[in-house]
Amino acid sequence: MFNTSISVLLLLVFPAVISEVVDFSKCSEFFFEGKSPNITGMLVKSQSQNNQYKTICQKYKNAYRFATLYDTTNRIPVFSAYTVTVDKEIKRPENTWMNEPQQARKQDYMINNAHNYIPGALFPTSHTADKYTVLSTFTLTNSVPQNNRFKESIWNLVETEMKTNMDSYCHDNNKKTLSYVLTGVIPGDQQLNERVNIPSHVWTAFCCFYSSANVCVSKTYYTTNQRHNNVINIRLMNLGDLETFLNERLGGGINLFDGKCSKK
Repeated sequence: MFNTSISVLLLLVFPAVISEVVDFSKCSEFFFEGKSPNITGMLVKSQSQNNQYKTICQKYKNAYRFATLYDTTNRIPVFSAYTVTVDKEIKRPENTWMNEPQQARKQDYMINNAHNYIPGALFPTSHTADKYTVLSTFTLTNSVPQNNRFKESIWNLVETEMKTNMDSYCHDNNKKTLSYVLTGVIPGDQQLNERVNIPSHVWTAFCCFYSSANVCVSKTYYTTNQRHNNVINIRLMNLGDLETFLNERLGGGINLFDGKCSKK
């Protein structure tokens, strides 16, 4: 069973990593104004609405680093939520992927992988603030199958563009970068090794306070998760249009930032 006992199991195998299945209110600092998205049938007011979906506060070195809504049936995250707080990029370490019970495994990316899928992190190392947060992202509950060419070219462009926009617009009253990010996927109709769902689309959105104009701003992107994808398929859209797109594919009732951020 995928429940709070996962913390004990992880302590026995990986002493430094704990994916705690708890209410998102325990790690609300990763959501804009402390409120997680509402997704009908999945997540309402920080609580899972279906046993298929687990709310995870990702802990590393005794501190929460980010949050993940995890789909135990498809063995992929629905989204990861995190903050971006610094301008500089932290050096990426060697891959040290961490396995957890009843999720995707490293072996899933090593066997019968003709299309060269790699675990693509929804919370990328390029958006982290310190070395411990970098290491915390190397959990497969934060990752989905992405073709290596797509991940290392097309999606990296999106992550870089997001970071540039956040550094330009997202500052707190002390002029320090502060942005709230959600990055997620839409499940596809194919599986990796008959276990792990290969998403059809990847999306990302940020919301922050633009102190110079005294307003909250947002930017969002989505694209298809395909190995032959190219830059012209990346869609920049406003928050309202992204929510409409997600509503059409996930069944409706989606509010990513609790109505607090501009949807235009």
